Amino acid sequence: MTVLAKYQRLESEGVWRADEDAQRRDIIVSIGEATLTLTDLNEVALTHWSLPAIRRQNPGTRPAIYAPGEDTSETLEIADDEMIDAVEKVLRAVRKQGRHPGRLRTFAVGGLSFAILLLVVFWLPGAISRYATSIIPKETRDNIGTRLAADVERLTGAHCEDAAARIALDRLTRRLFPENTPKVLILPSALETTQHLPGGTILVSHKLVEDFETVDVLAGFLLAENLRRRSSDPFERLLRDAGLAAALGLLTTGDMNEDDLRTHAESLIAADPAQLPANALAAAFVQSEVKPDDYIAAATPPAATSDILTTTSAQIPTSPLLTDSEWIALQQICES
Repeated sequence: MTVLAKYQRLESEGVWRADEDAQRRDIIVSIGEATLTLTDLNEVALTHWSLPAIRRQNPGTRPAIYAPGEDTSETLEIADDEMIDAVEKVLRAVRKQGRHPGRLRTFAVGGLSFAILLLVVFWLPGAISRYATSIIPKETRDNIGTRLAADVERLTGAHCEDAAARIALDRLTRRLFPENTPKVLILPSALETTQHLPGGTILVSHKLVEDFETVDVLAGFLLAENLRRRSSDPFERLLRDAGLAAALGLLTTGDMNEDDLRTHAESLIAADPAQLPANALAAAFVQSEVKPDDYIAAATPPAATSDILTTTSAQIPTSPLLTDSEWIALQQICES
Protein backbone atom coordinates (compact mmCIF):
# COMPACT_ATOMS: atom_id res chain seq x y z
CA MET A 1 0.00 0.00 0.00
CA THR A 2 1.51 3.37 -1.03
CA VAL A 3 0.21 5.29 2.01
CA LEU A 4 1.55 2.68 4.45
CA ALA A 5 4.97 2.55 2.80
CA LYS A 6 5.28 6.32 3.17
CA TYR A 7 4.92 6.18 6.97
CA GLN A 8 6.56 2.88 7.90
CA ARG A 9 9.67 4.63 9.34
CA LEU A 10 7.70 7.25 11.27
CA GLU A 11 7.90 7.22 15.08
CA SER A 12 6.64 9.52 17.83
CA GLU A 13 6.10 9.68 21.53
CA GLY A 14 2.81 8.67 23.09
CA VAL A 15 1.08 7.86 26.35
CA TRP A 16 -0.24 4.31 26.78
CA ARG A 17 -2.52 2.90 29.43
CA ALA A 18 -3.06 -0.89 29.49
CA ASP A 19 -6.51 -0.57 31.13
CA GLU A 20 -8.50 1.94 33.12
CA ASP A 21 -6.82 0.89 36.39
CA ALA A 22 -3.25 0.96 35.00
CA GLN A 23 -0.83 3.84 35.20
CA ARG A 24 -0.18 5.97 32.14
CA ARG A 25 3.21 5.23 30.56
CA ASP A 26 5.32 7.20 28.17
CA ILE A 27 6.04 5.03 25.14
CA ILE A 28 7.25 5.13 21.52
CA VAL A 29 4.71 4.59 18.71
CA SER A 30 5.74 3.30 15.26
CA ILE A 31 3.70 2.26 12.22
CA GLY A 32 4.38 -1.25 10.93
CA GLU A 33 3.22 -3.22 7.90
CA ALA A 34 -0.05 -4.30 9.49
CA THR A 35 0.21 -3.04 13.06
CA LEU A 36 0.84 -0.08 15.27
CA THR A 37 3.76 -1.06 17.52
CA LEU A 38 4.07 0.30 21.06
CA THR A 39 7.50 0.04 22.79
CA ASP A 40 8.84 1.42 26.04
CA LEU A 41 11.62 3.98 26.12
CA ASN A 42 14.16 1.14 26.11
CA GLU A 43 12.65 -0.12 22.80
CA VAL A 44 11.09 -3.19 24.39
CA ALA A 45 7.85 -4.05 22.66
CA LEU A 46 4.81 -3.68 24.89
CA THR A 47 2.01 -4.54 22.43
CA HIS A 48 0.96 -4.53 18.79
CA TRP A 49 -2.34 -3.10 17.59
CA SER A 50 -3.90 -4.34 14.37
CA LEU A 51 -4.35 -1.36 12.06
CA PRO A 52 -7.84 -2.31 10.71
CA ALA A 53 -9.15 -2.71 14.29
CA ILE A 54 -7.93 0.64 15.67
CA ARG A 55 -10.65 3.16 16.61
CA ARG A 56 -10.26 6.85 17.49
CA GLN A 57 -12.19 7.81 20.61
CA ASN A 58 -12.14 11.62 20.18
CA PRO A 59 -12.40 12.53 16.49
CA GLY A 60 -11.39 16.14 15.78
CA THR A 61 -9.72 16.68 19.17
CA ARG A 62 -6.04 16.72 20.02
CA PRO A 63 -4.18 15.01 21.59
CA ALA A 64 -5.78 12.08 19.74
CA ILE A 65 -6.87 9.11 21.79
CA TYR A 66 -6.98 5.66 20.15
CA ALA A 67 -8.10 2.19 21.26
CA PRO A 68 -7.19 -1.19 19.74
CA GLY A 69 -10.85 -2.08 19.23
CA GLU A 70 -14.43 -1.33 20.19
CA ASP A 71 -14.80 -2.97 23.61
CA THR A 72 -11.59 -2.23 25.46
CA SER A 73 -10.30 0.17 28.11
CA GLU A 74 -6.76 0.15 26.68
CA THR A 75 -5.86 3.54 25.19
CA LEU A 76 -3.08 5.36 23.41
CA GLU A 77 -2.71 9.13 23.46
CA ILE A 78 -0.72 10.85 20.70
CA ALA A 79 0.05 14.57 20.69
CA ASP A 80 2.44 14.68 17.71
CA ASP A 81 0.54 16.25 14.79
CA GLU A 82 2.58 14.48 12.11
CA MET A 83 1.99 11.08 13.72
CA ILE A 84 -1.73 11.78 14.17
CA ASP A 85 -2.08 12.74 10.50
CA ALA A 86 -0.11 9.65 9.48
CA VAL A 87 -2.22 7.31 11.60
CA GLU A 88 -5.45 8.82 10.25
CA LYS A 89 -4.34 8.48 6.62
CA VAL A 90 -3.16 4.90 7.13
CA LEU A 91 -6.43 3.94 8.86
CA ARG A 92 -8.48 5.47 6.04
CA ALA A 93 -6.42 3.60 3.46
CA VAL A 94 -6.71 0.29 5.33
CA ARG A 95 -10.49 0.61 5.76
CA LYS A 96 -11.02 1.69 2.16
CA GLN A 97 -9.15 -1.39 0.99
CA GLY A 98 -11.25 -3.58 3.28
CA ARG A 99 -14.52 -2.26 1.85
CA HIS A 100 -13.64 -3.21 -1.73
CA PRO A 101 -12.88 -6.88 -2.46
CA GLY A 102 -10.03 -7.62 -4.83
CA ARG A 103 -10.51 -8.35 -8.48
CA LEU A 104 -10.02 -12.06 -8.00
CA ARG A 105 -12.79 -12.20 -5.43
CA THR A 106 -15.04 -10.11 -7.65
CA PHE A 107 -14.44 -12.37 -10.63
CA ALA A 108 -14.96 -15.47 -8.47
CA VAL A 109 -18.26 -14.23 -7.07
CA GLY A 110 -19.40 -13.05 -10.49
CA GLY A 111 -18.44 -16.35 -12.10
CA LEU A 112 -20.25 -18.34 -9.44
CA SER A 113 -23.36 -16.20 -9.80
CA PHE A 114 -23.28 -16.62 -13.58
CA ALA A 115 -22.86 -20.39 -13.23
CA ILE A 116 -25.84 -20.56 -10.88
CA LEU A 117 -27.88 -18.49 -13.33
CA LEU A 118 -26.99 -20.86 -16.17
CA LEU A 119 -27.99 -23.84 -14.06
CA VAL A 120 -31.34 -22.28 -13.19
CA VAL A 121 -32.10 -21.22 -16.75
CA PHE A 122 -30.82 -24.19 -18.74
CA TRP A 123 -30.33 -27.21 -16.48
CA LEU A 124 -33.03 -26.95 -13.82
CA PRO A 125 -36.14 -27.00 -16.09
CA GLY A 126 -34.89 -30.10 -17.94
CA ALA A 127 -33.88 -31.81 -14.69
CA ILE A 128 -37.29 -31.15 -13.11
CA SER A 129 -39.06 -32.38 -16.26
CA ARG A 130 -37.02 -35.59 -16.32
CA TYR A 131 -37.63 -36.19 -12.63
CA ALA A 132 -41.38 -35.60 -12.95
CA THR A 133 -41.49 -37.90 -15.97
CA SER A 134 -39.75 -40.67 -14.03
CA ILE A 135 -42.15 -40.69 -11.07
CA ILE A 136 -45.56 -39.93 -12.61
CA PRO A 137 -47.68 -43.13 -12.50
CA LYS A 138 -49.14 -44.72 -15.63
CA GLU A 139 -52.70 -43.78 -14.62
CA THR A 140 -51.76 -40.10 -14.58
CA ARG A 141 -49.97 -40.39 -17.92
CA ASP A 142 -52.97 -42.09 -19.51
CA ASN A 143 -55.38 -39.52 -18.08
CA ILE A 144 -53.31 -36.57 -19.31
CA GLY A 145 -52.83 -38.28 -22.69
CA THR A 146 -56.63 -38.67 -23.01
CA ARG A 147 -57.19 -35.02 -22.14
CA LEU A 148 -54.49 -33.97 -24.60
CA ALA A 149 -56.13 -36.06 -27.34
CA ALA A 150 -59.42 -34.24 -26.63
CA ASP A 151 -57.65 -30.89 -26.99
CA VAL A 152 -56.17 -32.03 -30.30
CA GLU A 153 -59.61 -33.04 -31.55
CA ARG A 154 -60.97 -29.60 -30.70
CA LEU A 155 -58.51 -28.31 -33.29
CA THR A 156 -58.84 -31.02 -35.92
CA GLY A 157 -62.36 -32.29 -35.39
CA ALA A 158 -63.25 -35.62 -33.81
CA HIS A 159 -61.17 -38.56 -34.99
CA CYS A 160 -62.67 -40.59 -37.83
CA GLU A 161 -64.52 -43.73 -36.86
CA ASP A 162 -66.18 -46.52 -38.89
CA ALA A 163 -66.72 -50.09 -37.77
CA ALA A 164 -65.27 -51.84 -40.84
CA ALA A 165 -62.41 -49.34 -41.10
CA ARG A 166 -61.61 -49.75 -37.41
CA ILE A 167 -61.33 -53.52 -37.83
CA ALA A 168 -58.88 -53.02 -40.69
CA LEU A 169 -56.89 -50.36 -38.80
CA ASP A 170 -56.65 -52.54 -35.67
CA ARG A 171 -55.47 -55.48 -37.76
CA LEU A 172 -52.78 -53.34 -39.39
CA THR A 173 -51.67 -51.94 -36.03
CA ARG A 174 -51.35 -55.40 -34.46
CA ARG A 175 -49.52 -56.62 -37.53
CA LEU A 176 -46.94 -53.82 -37.25
CA PHE A 177 -46.70 -53.77 -33.46
CA PRO A 178 -47.53 -57.18 -31.97
CA GLU A 179 -46.13 -56.01 -28.62
CA ASN A 180 -47.00 -52.72 -26.89
CA THR A 181 -49.56 -51.99 -29.58
CA PRO A 182 -50.34 -48.25 -29.72
CA LYS A 183 -53.79 -46.76 -30.19
CA VAL A 184 -54.10 -45.13 -33.62
CA LEU A 185 -56.49 -42.24 -34.33
CA ILE A 186 -57.15 -40.92 -37.84
CA LEU A 187 -57.77 -37.15 -37.75
CA PRO A 188 -59.92 -35.40 -40.38
CA SER A 189 -57.94 -32.15 -40.72
CA ALA A 190 -54.97 -29.96 -39.70
CA LEU A 191 -52.36 -32.67 -39.03
CA GLU A 192 -50.01 -33.18 -41.99
CA THR A 193 -48.57 -36.62 -41.22
CA THR A 194 -48.25 -38.16 -37.73
CA GLN A 195 -47.68 -37.29 -34.08
CA HIS A 196 -47.82 -39.19 -30.79
CA LEU A 197 -49.18 -38.50 -27.30
CA PRO A 198 -48.42 -39.64 -23.75
CA GLY A 199 -50.18 -42.88 -22.99
CA GLY A 200 -49.36 -44.61 -26.28
CA THR A 201 -51.60 -42.88 -28.85
CA ILE A 202 -50.41 -42.21 -32.42
CA LEU A 203 -52.22 -39.51 -34.39
CA VAL A 204 -52.48 -39.93 -38.16
CA SER A 205 -53.55 -37.48 -40.85
CA HIS A 206 -56.49 -38.51 -43.03
CA LYS A 207 -54.22 -37.80 -46.03
CA LEU A 208 -52.21 -40.95 -45.35
CA VAL A 209 -55.26 -43.15 -45.96
CA GLU A 210 -57.04 -41.09 -48.60
CA ASP A 211 -54.27 -39.82 -50.90
CA PHE A 212 -52.23 -42.97 -51.59
CA GLU A 213 -52.93 -46.17 -53.44
CA THR A 214 -51.21 -48.60 -51.10
CA VAL A 215 -51.37 -49.24 -47.36
CA ASP A 216 -47.55 -49.35 -47.33
CA VAL A 217 -47.42 -45.54 -47.08
CA LEU A 218 -49.55 -45.52 -43.93
CA ALA A 219 -47.56 -48.44 -42.53
CA GLY A 220 -44.27 -46.62 -43.10
CA PHE A 221 -45.45 -43.48 -41.33
CA LEU A 222 -46.74 -45.58 -38.42
CA LEU A 223 -43.38 -47.36 -38.12
CA ALA A 224 -41.55 -44.03 -38.13
CA GLU A 225 -43.83 -42.42 -35.54
CA ASN A 226 -43.69 -45.46 -33.28
CA LEU A 227 -39.90 -45.25 -33.43
CA ARG A 228 -40.10 -41.61 -32.32
CA ARG A 229 -42.48 -42.62 -29.53
CA ARG A 230 -40.01 -45.21 -28.28
CA SER A 231 -36.95 -42.98 -28.71
CA SER A 232 -38.10 -40.08 -26.52
CA ASP A 233 -40.74 -39.89 -23.82
CA PRO A 234 -43.71 -37.80 -25.05
CA PHE A 235 -44.54 -36.92 -21.46
CA GLU A 236 -41.15 -35.28 -20.98
CA ARG A 237 -41.68 -33.40 -24.24
CA LEU A 238 -45.00 -32.14 -22.86
CA LEU A 239 -43.37 -30.92 -19.63
CA ARG A 240 -40.51 -29.21 -21.49
CA ASP A 241 -43.05 -27.43 -23.67
CA ALA A 242 -45.24 -26.43 -20.70
CA GLY A 243 -42.31 -25.10 -18.66
CA LEU A 244 -40.87 -25.29 -15.18
CA ALA A 245 -44.00 -24.05 -13.38
CA ALA A 246 -46.12 -26.76 -14.99
CA ALA A 247 -43.61 -29.48 -14.05
CA LEU A 248 -43.51 -28.26 -10.44
CA GLY A 249 -47.29 -28.07 -10.37
CA LEU A 250 -47.52 -31.66 -11.59
CA LEU A 251 -45.14 -32.80 -8.85
CA THR A 252 -47.11 -31.03 -6.12
CA THR A 253 -50.70 -31.60 -7.30
CA GLY A 254 -50.46 -34.62 -9.60
CA ASP A 255 -52.24 -32.74 -12.38
CA MET A 256 -51.64 -30.28 -15.20
CA ASN A 257 -53.33 -27.03 -16.10
CA GLU A 258 -55.77 -27.26 -19.00
CA ASP A 259 -54.24 -24.19 -20.67
CA ASP A 260 -50.83 -25.92 -20.76
CA LEU A 261 -52.37 -28.98 -22.41
CA ARG A 262 -54.22 -26.88 -24.96
CA THR A 263 -51.05 -24.96 -25.86
CA HIS A 264 -49.11 -28.22 -26.25
CA ALA A 265 -51.86 -29.64 -28.47
CA GLU A 266 -51.53 -26.62 -30.76
CA SER A 267 -47.76 -27.03 -30.98
CA LEU A 268 -48.06 -30.74 -31.78
CA ILE A 269 -50.40 -30.10 -34.68
CA ALA A 270 -48.06 -27.49 -36.15
CA ALA A 271 -44.76 -29.30 -35.49
CA ASP A 272 -42.79 -31.23 -38.09
CA PRO A 273 -41.98 -34.83 -37.09
CA ALA A 274 -38.45 -35.25 -35.74
CA GLN A 275 -35.82 -36.73 -38.05
CA LEU A 276 -34.90 -40.36 -37.36
CA PRO A 277 -31.59 -42.24 -37.66
CA ALA A 278 -31.61 -43.99 -41.05
CA ASN A 279 -30.31 -47.29 -39.68
CA ALA A 280 -32.94 -47.44 -36.94
CA LEU A 281 -35.73 -46.70 -39.40
CA ALA A 282 -34.44 -49.32 -41.85
CA ALA A 283 -34.32 -51.89 -39.04
CA ALA A 284 -37.97 -51.13 -38.18
CA PHE A 285 -39.01 -51.85 -41.78
CA VAL A 286 -37.05 -55.10 -41.83
CA GLN A 287 -38.43 -56.29 -38.51
CA SER A 288 -42.02 -55.55 -39.54
CA GLU A 289 -41.51 -56.93 -43.07
CA VAL A 290 -42.81 -53.75 -44.70
CA LYS A 291 -41.46 -52.60 -48.06
CA PRO A 292 -40.24 -48.96 -47.69
CA ASP A 293 -40.49 -48.00 -51.38
CA ASP A 294 -43.89 -46.31 -51.25
CA TYR A 295 -43.01 -44.61 -47.95
CA ILE A 296 -39.85 -43.21 -49.54
CA ALA A 297 -41.85 -41.75 -52.41
CA ALA A 298 -44.45 -40.22 -50.09
CA ALA A 299 -42.19 -38.96 -47.30
CA THR A 300 -39.34 -37.64 -49.47
CA PRO A 301 -36.77 -38.13 -46.66
CA PRO A 302 -33.13 -37.01 -46.99
CA ALA A 303 -31.08 -38.75 -49.68
CA ALA A 304 -29.00 -40.77 -47.20
CA THR A 305 -32.13 -42.16 -45.58
CA SER A 306 -33.61 -42.97 -49.00
CA ASP A 307 -30.48 -44.84 -50.04
CA ILE A 308 -30.43 -46.97 -46.91
CA LEU A 309 -34.14 -47.73 -47.11
CA THR A 310 -33.91 -48.55 -50.80
CA THR A 311 -31.07 -50.98 -50.13
CA THR A 312 -33.09 -52.50 -47.30
CA SER A 313 -36.14 -53.05 -49.51
CA ALA A 314 -34.49 -55.91 -51.36
CA GLN A 315 -34.04 -57.79 -48.08
CA ILE A 316 -37.75 -57.70 -47.16
CA PRO A 317 -40.11 -60.44 -48.39
CA THR A 318 -43.39 -59.42 -49.97
CA SER A 319 -46.16 -59.78 -47.41
CA PRO A 320 -49.60 -58.13 -47.85
CA LEU A 321 -50.49 -55.94 -44.89
CA LEU A 322 -54.25 -55.83 -45.61
CA THR A 323 -56.59 -57.32 -48.15
CA ASP A 324 -57.88 -55.05 -50.91
CA SER A 325 -61.30 -54.84 -49.26
CA GLU A 326 -59.79 -53.95 -45.89
CA TRP A 327 -57.67 -51.22 -47.43
CA ILE A 328 -60.68 -49.79 -49.30
CA ALA A 329 -62.67 -49.76 -46.02
CA LEU A 330 -59.84 -48.00 -44.24
CA GLN A 331 -59.55 -45.39 -46.98
CA GLN A 332 -63.22 -44.50 -46.37
CA ILE A 333 -62.89 -44.11 -42.59
CA CYS A 334 -63.49 -40.35 -42.64
CA GLU A 335 -66.41 -40.51 -45.09
CA SER A 336 -68.98 -41.93 -42.67
